[in-house]
Amino acid sequence: MSQGSGRRRARELALQACYAHELSGNPPEQILGEVIFNQDEPGAVLEFAGALFRRAVADISHFDMMIRRKAVNWEFNRIAIMDKLILRLALCEFLYFPDIPPKVTIDEAIEVAKKFSTEKSGRFVNGILDAVLMDLRQEGRLQKKGRGLSEGHEEDE
Repeated sequence: MSQGSGRRRARELALQACYAHELSGNPPEQILGEVIFNQDEPGAVLEFAGALFRRAVADISHFDMMIRRKAVNWEFNRIAIMDKLILRLALCEFLYFPDIPPKVTIDEAIEVAKKFSTEKSGRFVNGILDAVLMDLRQEGRLQKKGRGLSEGHEEDE
């Protein structure tokens, strides 16, 4: 399994865990055991899925505030739950996973939205993430490092 497909699978598991958490209200550690760590997947997939889920649920209110600021023509409670969860996970990657380029995060979020949400979700998710990314760059809050990333300024994207 390539790193790309492994990361995609991890994102899908994290999304499923977020959905279970949202609906059940069960503690994150219980959700981790029930949804992520009982899967027959490589350790790296489970590790990334677990880290992404933990971080995303730890900052739900922060991520929701970021979404609300950009979803100006939408009532927040009318946004599809899967779209909201996908956006939270992508925002989490923007802020807390410095090795993942923002373009990869956005592309992955769009693909996951197409698979798990509505027909229009890919465009909606893309629009919100592009707008938030622009703000994060302007505010100097995007700390990216690694190959092809120069201190968080990918001018050619």
